[in-house]
Amino acid sequence: MNAIQPSDFETRMVEMVFPNQTNHYGTLFGGHALELMDKSAFITASRFARKAMVTACSERVDFKAPVKNGHLVELIGRILKKGNSSVTVSVEMFAENLLTGERQLCAEGRFVLVAVNEQNKPVHLTSTVATKH
Repeated sequence: MNAIQPSDFETRMVEMVFPNQTNHYGTLFGGHALELMDKSAFITASRFARKAMVTACSERVDFKAPVKNGHLVELIGRILKKGNSSVTVSVEMFAENLLTGERQLCAEGRFVLVAVNEQNKPVHLTSTVATKH
């Protein structure tokens, strides 16, 4: 097994948008979009580091287009940078119309997550984190 570079590491998750997740315009609540993006960043960082990770900050999130009720959202998390105890993750959120297959980038953001121990104190990330299988 070879250690992978942070730039090689990616995770994907897909969810359906239901009416209880949308506003009166029939589009995904911004707060729910942020929740999904943070979850994607957490999964990406945790799988990469194989450590307990917590979100330290969201550096920037840009909403580009609304996600409609009944569409799928695909979140793609990628490691941008690895620090001593933190990783920076970019997350892109795409909406997909199930009937037409049309996809659109709806949001993108950057999140910093920190590896912590049982006392919630930062811990060092080893030089060889995730490996290719």
